[in-house]
Amino acid sequence: MSATLRGVAHPFHRLLDATLQHLEQLKLEGASCVPLDVTLLDALGGRSATPASRSLQRPASSPAPVSGVRAELPNAAAPAIPPAPASLGPLILPSQTGPLEAKAEPVLDRAEAMDRLRVAALACTLCPHLVQSRTHVVFGVGSVEAELMFVGEAPGSDEDRVGEPFVGRAGQLLTRIIAAMGFSRETVYIANILKCRPDVVPGASGNRAPRPQEMDTCKPHLLRQIEIIRPKAIVALGNTAVQGLLGVQATMGSMRGRWQDFQGIPVMPTFHPSYLLRSEDGANRGFGEKRKTWTDMLLVLERLGHPISDKMRSYFLKPPVA
Repeated sequence: MSATLRGVAHPFHRLLDATLQHLEQLKLEGASCVPLDVTLLDALGGRSATPASRSLQRPASSPAPVSGVRAELPNAAAPAIPPAPASLGPLILPSQTGPLEAKAEPVLDRAEAMDRLRVAALACTLCPHLVQSRTHVVFGVGSVEAELMFVGEAPGSDEDRVGEPFVGRAGQLLTRIIAAMGFSRETVYIANILKCRPDVVPGASGNRAPRPQEMDTCKPHLLRQIEIIRPKAIVALGNTAVQGLLGVQATMGSMRGRWQDFQGIPVMPTFHPSYLLRSEDGANRGFGEKRKTWTDMLLVLERLGHPISDKMRSYFLKPPVA
């Protein structure tokens, strides 16, 4: 290939990549077709209309299609295709890999982007069985500027009733842990992989763990939340959250206390607060599990560069007197 041809190949491929990206964005917004201007295509090809292209043109009695205007289809209304807001960037799908930095434009208005995502999540009907059983879509709560994000598995009955994550007994314990770290629910961000409470058999008590297919369906909402917030660290609460977020099958005992990586963001797996509550049946056992969790949180504070006082380091070092 000549130097001249090699010189034009690069911008051509960039144009092709941009075109494909734009088509993918239109597809995500619900578009099923794009405008077709045969005259423009012929002009771009540098030739007169071919028999095949002439067969696509309208009869002479019909006005020629105007470039950039979608032709009406028989018995079908043309869907409106609003322009994609520049601040939102592309949606990261579960099948995509690589650092977040390589996948999306910087989010220019995080609050606006999160509001738009919330509207989409609240209207989601991709899991009909969960739509029928849910009271609320439990989207997420906290600051879009948060440097620390907590990710759980799914809402429980209390969260489904209120519409906010981690508000039951486990949520109250998580709130105390967050406060002990020097944060508040308003300064961190809390979300679940699954935004709807997993349905249970009528009359059954308790909650069930989300199924892998349910998490895969709902995971794009969480990925977009992470993309918008871009936290400095994520705490994954419980084994199901670790599996859903990182896609790994491992015991919590082998994962907790060890930094993992999610698309360039450090992730600290730790016990779910509900597990700590169940551990309280034996004082010493429950105390030891809480100490392990708190040790994980100290590692998070160190990673974020936050000061740790001697008092904070001494939490859960001495078991309660029986």
